[in-house]
Amino acid sequence: MLEIKNLSFSYRRKAHLVLDNINLSIKPGGVYGLLGSNGVGKSTLLYLIAGALTPRSGEVTFDGKNTRRRLPETLSEIFIVPEEIVLPKIKLKEYVKANSPFYPRFSADDMNRYLDIFGLNPDIHLGELSMGQRKKAYISFALACNTQLLLMDEPTNGLDIPGKSAFRRTIASEMTDERTIVISTHQVRDIDRLLDHVIILTWSRVLLNASLSSIMEKLKFMITDDRGLIASAVYAQPNVEGTMIVTPNLDGEETDVNLESLFELAINKPDYIAGLFNSDLK
Repeated sequence: MLEIKNLSFSYRRKAHLVLDNINLSIKPGGVYGLLGSNGVGKSTLLYLIAGALTPRSGEVTFDGKNTRRRLPETLSEIFIVPEEIVLPKIKLKEYVKANSPFYPRFSADDMNRYLDIFGLNPDIHLGELSMGQRKKAYISFALACNTQLLLMDEPTNGLDIPGKSAFRRTIASEMTDERTIVISTHQVRDIDRLLDHVIILTWSRVLLNASLSSIMEKLKFMITDDRGLIASAVYAQPNVEGTMIVTPNLDGEETDVNLESLFELAINKPDYIAGLFNSDLK
């Protein structure tokens, strides 16, 4: 269990707070999408969770231990994939030899399987890879570490179309009840079919922390030309197929969640979302 309690952070002592009194619970198992506008602190939150930054106040605990203490038993169960990957100019095998001992459940067989899905050879030299290839190699290593908690910051940025498809297949096939993945992204279409849970972060609070099933129970998403439905919708946005609308789910019919529409609804009507999902907020 990951618990974030009264967490506040700024990069300089007298600077404005990037995160202000954030509270959040993340249960074991599942893929969490962390969404938010530019600058709200999504990446900062991931680094605070990993224990790489010191909060001004509050704490992050993983399995009851403060992650900022950076205890070996905690670090061996948390892995973070940054948006920009910087790797040493050595062969992948050398990198694995130096870093895999820190992760007791690391599996070379798993890593080779992920590399194959991404179309990479285990004999690659990290210094000769493109940005997209570096990201594929690092994601393969990260997944092979088999940590309980995997944090990913914009993992599909820099990946080509086959790479994004391979990423989705890999994440979907490797999820277990013991592994939790938190993905911070603006590329919601790259991950919308992977998520079990959605977190929306605003400037001052966690606006939404809800399972996908809970969202489908309370909201309906559809494309329509019906003017009556459009007029009664809580969110409506024209597109090439008609108008995408979000309405309260009054008849119990479940529809696929459109993450872009959910995010826009949350940003434009935060009080509505907070009221609707109040029981889910931690």
